[in-house]
Amino acid sequence: MFKTLFDLDSMSSFRDLFSQYWPHIIFVISGVASAVAAVHAAMTKKDVRAATGWVAVILFSPLFGALIYAIAGINRIHKARVTQQRTGTDYSEDVIEHVLVHDVSKYCAPQFSGLKKLGDHISDFNLLGCNSIKLLSGGDETYPAMLAEIEQAQYSIAMQSYIFDSDSIGKKLAQALIDAKNRGVEVRVLIDAVGSRYSHPPITNMLIKAGVKTALFLPPAIGIKLVYANLRSHRKLLVVDGFHGLTGGMNVRESFLTEIAKDQVTRDTHFKVSGPITHQLMINFAMDWQFTTQEKLLGELWFPKKGVTDFLDDGVPLRCVVSGPDSSLGNNQKMILGALSLAQKHVRIQSPYFLPDQSLIAVLATTARRGVQVDIVIPGANNLKLVDAAMSAQLDQLLSTGCRIWRSTGNFDHSKLLTVDGMWSFVGSSNLDPRSLRLNFELDLEVYDKSLAEQLDRRIDAVIAKAVRVKLHALERAPFIIRLRNKIVWLASPYL
Repeated sequence: MFKTLFDLDSMSSFRDLFSQYWPHIIFVISGVASAVAAVHAAMTKKDVRAATGWVAVILFSPLFGALIYAIAGINRIHKARVTQQRTGTDYSEDVIEHVLVHDVSKYCAPQFSGLKKLGDHISDFNLLGCNSIKLLSGGDETYPAMLAEIEQAQYSIAMQSYIFDSDSIGKKLAQALIDAKNRGVEVRVLIDAVGSRYSHPPITNMLIKAGVKTALFLPPAIGIKLVYANLRSHRKLLVVDGFHGLTGGMNVRESFLTEIAKDQVTRDTHFKVSGPITHQLMINFAMDWQFTTQEKLLGELWFPKKGVTDFLDDGVPLRCVVSGPDSSLGNNQKMILGALSLAQKHVRIQSPYFLPDQSLIAVLATTARRGVQVDIVIPGANNLKLVDAAMSAQLDQLLSTGCRIWRSTGNFDHSKLLTVDGMWSFVGSSNLDPRSLRLNFELDLEVYDKSLAEQLDRRIDAVIAKAVRVKLHALERAPFIIRLRNKIVWLASPYL
């Protein structure tokens, strides 16, 4: 009884104390939280802009700034832990000697030998020959190719996507995966936890109900759709029977189909590959799958050895470049910087979200000043208005150095393409913005092939032929309120 009375008396005293001094208590809590958050940001952020930005947000927004930082600013994917998990697996690149590419000079110009060496240091994968690669234009070519591969699968299917909508094409692909599972094919589907919420109900309901093994990559701290959430898996791939693969920049949604979207169809590019490169795609999926579910995908079912010698005798040299906020941080940007540094004639870039940091801006500027023609194609109308405003705010930094920037006309184009001197290409899921270069998990291919580079050049040049060239004087003559708005949004570009 005495303990109960004491507890009641203590609670009453605490309420009286709080009611009298609550402003002081909240002030102290706010100060402590802000100090802890600011110290954490200063000690853990590697980019000075990110560190400065977060410290400013924390200090100038007491309590709320610390709360925002706790939700959106802390990297909960600790590099050491992810690195240990990924390198501690049993996945290794089992390559026979004749598919290794040691000299790229016969596929492209001699200066690309240095880029090959850079890739050897940056990527965990070898540059492999004996591959084929085919450009697929938009959903009209990509989704039928995906369906055909799934319907022909005999042993295994691994599929990964950022967005997998529960719309007409999403349900069609999901049903094909279910049918494959029902005929005895082992199927694994990995969807980003944020991307899965772009449609309701999510496609995962249909897949899981039918018994397809499906997982969500890193559910966010707040279980809602967050367009600007960090640490997302932006990778897109499909590997069938360990031999046939598709990868690139396309999500699964009906807006990419002309039949459905009509004259509002979204444009994009994807790539169909076969050969030893599919082994690298499968390793990447297996690591992400194990990280998410703890299930290991090993053995002939996922990594078949039979038929390796049947690959093309002299195919296309390809390599996967994996990047993300773990041990592979900035790999995509490092490859791009390396490629730009050796360009001699022409660089073509197409990106829907073009927000390069200062290091990339500096190299692009230097490349243009060396006499290399640098063409950068961005959408005339962007689906992310804040990103478009931030993009507009920094275009002058490139225009003043001789880079040519083009605003495409027509429908929104989601393609992410880079070619150098019509000989080397970098394609995949990476945008040229802070999110792709530092905050998301991305997957790209470097391609040493004149034929594909020329094909991509023609595609980009066709867009340029109908595009509007951005002029420096036009940017400077824009209304002050528009330029101010763009600059304010640009200040937040590391977090867009």
